[in-house]
Amino acid sequence: MTAAAEVPVEGGGEELGAVVLPAPSAFDRAASFGLWGLGVSWLVPMLSTMTALHKLLPGRELEPLNRLYCWGQVKLLGARWRAEVHPSVDPAQPYMFLQNHTNHFDHVACYNATPHYKQGIELKKHFRYPFYGTFMKARGTIGVEKGQGRGQSPEVMAAMAAEVARGHSILGFPEGTRTRDGRVGPFRKGLFFIARDLGLPVCPIAVTGMYEVMRKGSLMLRAGGRVTVHVGPAFPTAGLDDEAVMALVGDVRDVVAGHVDRYWARHPTARVEPTR
Repeated sequence: MTAAAEVPVEGGGEELGAVVLPAPSAFDRAASFGLWGLGVSWLVPMLSTMTALHKLLPGRELEPLNRLYCWGQVKLLGARWRAEVHPSVDPAQPYMFLQNHTNHFDHVACYNATPHYKQGIELKKHFRYPFYGTFMKARGTIGVEKGQGRGQSPEVMAAMAAEVARGHSILGFPEGTRTRDGRVGPFRKGLFFIARDLGLPVCPIAVTGMYEVMRKGSLMLRAGGRVTVHVGPAFPTAGLDDEAVMALVGDVRDVVAGHVDRYWARHPTARVEPTR
């Protein structure tokens, strides 16, 4: 069955304008070069090791190594990291974790915030990336087609159901693309319907501080920022009809966008360009 391209669903709240940060200095550019060197020196041996081990061992067996990799990668970004997890988030409950999307390091920023084993969702075309694509396939990352939403193939749905049956959570990015202006974009509805169909509560994750680290359209890394991961509270999906799921899209986006907008409102150096 071929599904129509999915239409983004905007949540509530006013349009607040694009975030503009100060231009990088010569020191910032030199520091970025050094951060890339440190990051690659960590990423290459760690992902090579995990790729080989994933072919031999179940993913759960490698979770300590996976968490070590994420911890080290965040440290080597020069970021000060902390997590704020709502007390109702159950360590034993699988969730559909839905996170705002800022840059290529989003998954390592959020991973250690909770003890859940999180299986990722990735566009299938990304599996063609040298090195990283090989790692994603070895780890069992679920490949999806762009724009299909809840119309994913039976094989994709079976892969997600198998992860849930193992007690794993799913990590996805409902914006479908990285932010260009520092704000949270419209959420696509597909992952919400999939969560309902799999019997998973939806747990929002809002990460702040990553836009300063790196943003879409630039390879510039900036050290010294504070990255905060806000997790929960979760939203139940059991028994929701389609109309209620559509309402849930806006509710979850409001939670995520609320954290991000409050962060920018008190940011010491950012300014906002009015929406035209």
